[in-house]
Amino acid sequence: MSEPKTIAREIEPVVPGVWRWHLLDDRIEFESYAYAVAEDDRRVLIDPLPLRPAALKELGPVSAICLTAACHQRSAWRYRRRFGVKVYAPAGARGMDERPDFRYRSGDRLPGGLRAVHTPGPEIVHYAFLREAQPAVLFCADLLMRKARKPLEFVPPTYHEDPTATRSSVRRLLDLRFSVLCLAHGPPISRNPHAALRRLLERP
Repeated sequence: MSEPKTIAREIEPVVPGVWRWHLLDDRIEFESYAYAVAEDDRRVLIDPLPLRPAALKELGPVSAICLTAACHQRSAWRYRRRFGVKVYAPAGARGMDERPDFRYRSGDRLPGGLRAVHTPGPEIVHYAFLREAQPAVLFCADLLMRKARKPLEFVPPTYHEDPTATRSSVRRLLDLRFSVLCLAHGPPISRNPHAALRRLLERP
């Protein structure tokens, strides 16, 4: 699974202890986002995308890489070799380019204070990550997308194995406590993300 050819130029803070970077993904012609969370004085990368070396250095030392799904391997293996860190991936994920160091399951605790939340739909083996430290942040992979200053949308059903399961997974997100919703495709929502999810689910 190839990396994007484009390279993000800078990192941006989301909330204290969480950073993002994004690029126009030439593989899908849409904006893709990656994140990092603090783990003491080091950083855990979530679904990492290519990042300019100076910005990567600014981010700080890396302690681990966590993947939400096989479709988000992105730059994980190159960064594993570069930083000498472990890659955490879902148990049962198909089509992994390399062997992960750890396989996690629903409810498992991962580096960076992340909890694995099973969100089938795009694939059966597909997860979100909940950072429960305040302010709580939910990192949601390929269930949802949005353009800047636009409402939330479902990722088109042609990209999902089971669009009905996707909708059910989004409905279950309402039961989680978080104040920021970080998307793999589109800018984060930091103002009442649960209301944004409800509005999406109310649409036909």
